Parts: sequence; structure tokens; C-alpha cells
Amino acid sequence: MDTIPDDLRTWVPRLAAPVAAVVFVLLWTIAETGRGDLVENVVVFALFGIAIGLAVWMPWTAVAVMTVVPALQLAGWVEPPESTTWPTYLAIAFVAFFAAFAPSIAVRLVALAAAGLASGLAAIAMAVPTLARPYVWSSWVGGGQGTRTDVITLAASLFGAAAAAWAVGIFLSSVLRVRRIGQVLERTETRFHETDVELRLAHDRARISRDVHDALAHSLAVVVSQAQGALALSATRPEVVDQALRTIADVGRTSLVDVRHLVERIQQDADDTSPRETIADLDRLATTMRDVGMTVTLRHLGDAAELLPSQELAVFRIVQESLTNALKHSGSSSTVDVALDWRGPGLALLVTSSGDAPLVAARRGTDRGTGIAGMTERARLAGGWLTAELGDDGVFVVTAFVPTPEPIGVLQSWTEQPA
Repeated sequence: MDTIPDDLRTWVPRLAAPVAAVVFVLLWTIAETGRGDLVENVVVFALFGIAIGLAVWMPWTAVAVMTVVPALQLAGWVEPPESTTWPTYLAIAFVAFFAAFAPSIAVRLVALAAAGLASGLAAIAMAVPTLARPYVWSSWVGGGQGTRTDVITLAASLFGAAAAAWAVGIFLSSVLRVRRIGQVLERTETRFHETDVELRLAHDRARISRDVHDALAHSLAVVVSQAQGALALSATRPEVVDQALRTIADVGRTSLVDVRHLVERIQQDADDTSPRETIADLDRLATTMRDVGMTVTLRHLGDAAELLPSQELAVFRIVQESLTNALKHSGSSSTVDVALDWRGPGLALLVTSSGDAPLVAARRGTDRGTGIAGMTERARLAGGWLTAELGDDGVFVVTAFVPTPEPIGVLQSWTEQPA
């Protein structure tokens, strides 16, 4: 099981390079202590150490220093390699290794190319004699294969070591990078899962809110209307009280059943896949509102088409909410016209309401209320749309559209026709 923190993986090569540089300089300084030209050699050790230490932090600078050191030795500006110090050129391999951890592909490729150039310069510095330095590689090893062959052999050997170190660095950096990506993906997947759960919870809360509103808002509006009417006429028309109480009891009983079903659905954690209300129940709904005193007209235009059960429930809830809003904001004497137009590619619904005796105070500002938001959401989930606006003449207009389902059988028969 992978327990290494992502930050630690990032800092391992960053810290390893300076540590390797310090160890490199110290070991070579200790090894050359007691021999001549120690100070001059320490300068070379330090330059190579700087290149190693900066290979991860500042790879461009490190690559430049690595290439410049053998060039300076060829020019005679720093101490050239000797029989005991030529292995310091292994610093080229160290720089190539750490530079391979750079995130930029260009830096990695340039580091490999610079390692080849530095290897060639180092081979020349070791194998080509000069008047000031007559003793070179051939004398260190007790004979050689010729200057040209020695240069080629040394350059190939140094570059081979650097290329191998570079390849190992590429491999290790790739492993670390893949693991970091894996951790990022794992964290992202976890966050996606958490977001999905949050969205599901928000969806459930919104669904429960709509269902509670549908189950109670309409019934309570009817109850309030009947209670107010009975209270106002109790002294002059006692028979109205009996009718109002019967209506309140019927509506309350129906609302209680709706709430019970809602609680059962919530406890079962399941969506309502078999809605009870359909467009056929609109007549019963209109009758209930007429009993309150409202004037409700229900019209069907054209031949009714078949809708999905969820779409029929959405249409019923939209009409129910429109009638409830008319009762609350226009009063029990309001006039409502409900038109269901089937003559288009779906059901076009138009509900207009007017009245001047609201049960509740009108909302201020741009707050459209939970009911209208719920109607809009139901229309959207049914594949359609809804608008609800107050006209200049004081008539409140609800316009909605619910498309009819695609006739799959007709589509299949059309696609199966021979060419």
C-alpha cells in the first residue's frame, strides 16, 4: 500500500541533489588532500558540485556549468584533469540524472545533449596532450590506442554513463509522476464522489420540498378559504358552515393520505415511479376548486395524445399549483381558465387567473415563490418549459409546454423500410 505523501515524493529529488553535491565535493577534497594543487582542484570540485546541486532546482544553469567546466580546463583557466582526478567527470552523469527530473521535456533533452558535449570536451581534455601537459590518458594507463581512438573511447564511455544515468532518472521521475497523477486522480475521484452525493442530497431535498408543497399547499389554501368563508357567513347562512366543514374534512383527509404516501416514499428512499394523479384527474381538481367558490373553466383543444406517467403528473401538479396560487392571490371568487391545447407537437398549457380578494399578501420584489419555481422545475424534468408572469391587465398567466414522447414504433417501422 502506497503511504508516501505526495509532497515527500516531490522533495526527495530536490533534496537529494544538494546532498549529493556536498558529498561529492567533500569526498574529492578529502581524497586529494596531501597532493599538490589542492586549491586549484577544489575549484573544479566546487564547480561540478554546483552543477549537481542545481540540477533539479535550476537545470539550465546546472547544464551550462557542467558543459563549461571541461571547456575551461581545455582553455587552461582551471586545473585540468590528472591521473587521480579524471573520475570527477562522473559529475556529468550525476547532472544528467538529476536534470531528468525536470518537468520540462525540453530541459531533459537539452540535458542529454549537453552531457554528450561535455563528455566530448572531457575526453579531449584527458586524451589530447599539449606542451604544458604532455602526460595525458595514454601515460596514465601505461599506453593507449592513439589519441583519436582514446578520445572516441573516453567520450563514448563518459556519454554512455551519462545516458544510462539520464535514463534511470527519466524512469524514476516517470514513476514518481505517475504516482502523483494517481494521487491526484484518486483525490479528484473522491471529490467527484462527494460532489455526486451532495448533488443527490440536494436533488432529494428539492424533490421532497416539491412533494411537501404539492401535498399541503393546495389543501391548506382550500381549508383557509373555506374557513374564512364559513366564518364570514356563519351568522346569516348557517348551512354554509356545514358545507364548508365537509369540504375541509374531505380536503384534509385527501391531504393526509398524500402526506402518508410521501412519508412512505421518503422512508423507502425511492422515487415515485407510479404517480397517482393524471390529466384525467383535472376534472376532479376543478370541481374541488369550484366548491370553494372559484370559477374554473377546463378546456381541451384537439385530440389528446399519450404522455408519459411522469409527464401527466407534472401537468396535474402545474395546474394544481396554478389554481392554488389563484386561490391565494386572487381569492375564492377568482376566475381561472385552463386550456390544454393538443394541436401541436405536444401539450401546450395555458392557465389565466384574475381576481381581487387575495387570501395572502402579494409578494414584493422579484421573489417568485417556491410554487412557481417548483412548476418550472417540473416542466423542465418533463422535457418542456414554463413561464409565469403577471400581465398589465392584472391577469396572471402561466404558459407551459410538455412534448409528447417519440413514437418508437413508428420510428422503427420507418427505419426498417427497404431501400
